[in-house]
Amino acid sequence: MNSEIIFNTDLDSATAYISKIYDADVTELWDYFTKSELIDQWWAPKPWKCETEKMDFREGGNWLYAMVGPEGEKEYAIANFGEIMPHRSISWTDAFADNKGKVKTDLPQTTWLIGFTGIDEGTRMTFNLHFKSKEELTQIVEMGFEEGFKMGLNQLEDLLNR
Repeated sequence: MNSEIIFNTDLDSATAYISKIYDADVTELWDYFTKSELIDQWWAPKPWKCETEKMDFREGGNWLYAMVGPEGEKEYAIANFGEIMPHRSISWTDAFADNKGKVKTDLPQTTWLIGFTGIDEGTRMTFNLHFKSKEELTQIVEMGFEEGFKMGLNQLEDLLNR
């Protein structure tokens, strides 16, 4: 059974907060966010899948990936890594992009702070997302982000429970 996902948005501050507890240690979860062969297994909500084009996991590096739909359609995104504190946190700015990683400026960009906290039950994952405006947050939510991200987080839990 999948653990509860807390998903809160605050339009006034243009932020979203997501939290989920996993019955796994921090090191294992860290790998599922930092190794392309693992993040590709869960990042996209089914029936979509994630395909990493390139991942340079380091401060100043980036992750170019495609969300591939059931008909083979591809939507690209790029995450530019900021501060990385091994086994504690990752920050990145995520944006829609073309297949070369050029940011599509007509769509929202999101700054993420992902936290990994060891607790008795395993690991508490927290996601603090910051948008440039409440309109951008609303646009992402209307595009199905909440449902899609929850699905991905549950897919990760299913992988960990195998």
